[in-house]
Amino acid sequence: MGVDFGDSIPREKIKLEDISGWRLAVDGYNALYQFLAIIRGMDGSHLKDSKGRVTSHISGLFYRNVNLLELGIKLVYVFDGKPPELKTEEIQRRSAARSEAKDRYLKALQTGDMPQARKYAEASTVLRRDMVSDAKGLLDAMGIPWVDAPSEGEAQAAVMAAEGTVNAVASQDHDSLVFGAPVLVRNVTISGRRRLPSKNIVINVQPERIDLQSTLSSTGLSREQLVDFAILLGTDFNPDGFEGVGPVTALKYLKSYGRLEDIPELADALGNVRYQDVRDFYLHAPAVKNVKPEWGRVDREAVVSFLVGEHSFSRERVESALERLRSKSDESETLEKWFG
Repeated sequence: MGVDFGDSIPREKIKLEDISGWRLAVDGYNALYQFLAIIRGMDGSHLKDSKGRVTSHISGLFYRNVNLLELGIKLVYVFDGKPPELKTEEIQRRSAARSEAKDRYLKALQTGDMPQARKYAEASTVLRRDMVSDAKGLLDAMGIPWVDAPSEGEAQAAVMAAEGTVNAVASQDHDSLVFGAPVLVRNVTISGRRRLPSKNIVINVQPERIDLQSTLSSTGLSREQLVDFAILLGTDFNPDGFEGVGPVTALKYLKSYGRLEDIPELADALGNVRYQDVRDFYLHAPAVKNVKPEWGRVDREAVVSFLVGEHSFSRERVESALERLRSKSDESETLEKWFG
């Protein structure tokens, strides 16, 4: 899902404390998918409230936001709008992959193979509109602004970062970098210890910072060539990329020939890719809003009412998290302004 440059670009391991005081535009759908995929029982089942409604996404959203707010990090969540026509193939591919994963999940449950069940449950994750609505309701209660982008959320977030509205984009994907975000921070919403069901091991996921200028300098590419690099590897708008072309080969081609259409080895394959449309989409960002986020206060009563009263969360755990945030606010003038 999204562009993945892997180890072909430089990235700096950081701690969340290193970005204390930053303003982050968070890829909303990306974060919620992560919470829904990861926060599950051993058999792959979601957390649910007393009415049987899924709560994994709002559980992850609440506790992670508290952790980030404690560090003085200001968040604005950005949600995708209408998907571009270029993304139709990828959307269909994802739907088919989720359907297949769901079938395998049910089969794994029947055979009692819990590690496989958990693995396929994660791959079958679906984010529904009511889940997004719940997430926005919680964000409102926590005084955290959110934006519905006209089109791609990462394009909106990238423009906000480029204009200085935020310091960086927070996402697992690299797309915002291709859209021109000066700084991308990964693993913000999933940092910490995480179990990999498929391998039955626990790993430590650490945040990392990726700078656009460092990326261009390290690879020797221009911004335009970075877009071609992404197209060669595969994006949401040409998901298959080019057969047999990985990061090493892609960089070699671009340094030798300059641009995608001048690579003789790919002349035939180019006829099947709308590369110019994809290139234009990244270089000339789709419709975005002029956003000026307004951060509010955490409304303690509203949060408790939503999580405990409406969704059966533990009152003790919720109030403990809020008290942690309140205690921190007593020590910080900035945080004090966020907690009501």
